[in-house]
Amino acid sequence: MKLSSQAQAFVLHFGEMGSRWGFNRTVGQMFALLTIHSEPVNADQLAEALKISRGNVSMGLKELQAWRLIELHHQPGDRKDYFTAAGSIWDLARTVFEERRKRELDPTLTLLRQLLLTEPGDAQEAEAQKKIQEVYSLLEMLDQFANTLSKLDEKDLLKLMKLGSGLSKLLDLKSKATGAGSKAGAKKVPTRK
Repeated sequence: MKLSSQAQAFVLHFGEMGSRWGFNRTVGQMFALLTIHSEPVNADQLAEALKISRGNVSMGLKELQAWRLIELHHQPGDRKDYFTAAGSIWDLARTVFEERRKRELDPTLTLLRQLLLTEPGDAQEAEAQKKIQEVYSLLEMLDQFANTLSKLDEKDLLKLMKLGSGLSKLLDLKSKATGAGSKAGAKKVPTRK
């Protein structure tokens, strides 16, 4: 399988981004290739296109399956396993978000709950527990917001995202109208255009 220069640039970039999303460079490249390729791809084709070992491909496919980002397919008369991205771009983004939440946010909330159940032994621990409670409250609120977002369909999510940029502008106008923006030390909310 030969990649166009545009496809190759996309795949290489997503390999670099993979480490920021919770998986390694090779897995990021495999995911990118499966995302943009319209036909199911087998492990040999992935290894050839990305110039990586078959063993590396096998491990990467297992990881992508664990993340629920790829689907397994079989071709009539062919014993090889073929793979595609598991759904639309929106489905994939939602899955990455849900998996990161399960792997990162849920364990953190569990730990913070346990820490908050412990009675502070002195004033210093009591003060630390107040800060832990603030972190817990913020993360709990983010978790509830994320849960709400994950239930929205693509159209409603797009509307909300567009509303978000408009809301920022509205808050900026309100700030200017009430004079809050001109007070010394007040922070101006940056807006995107």
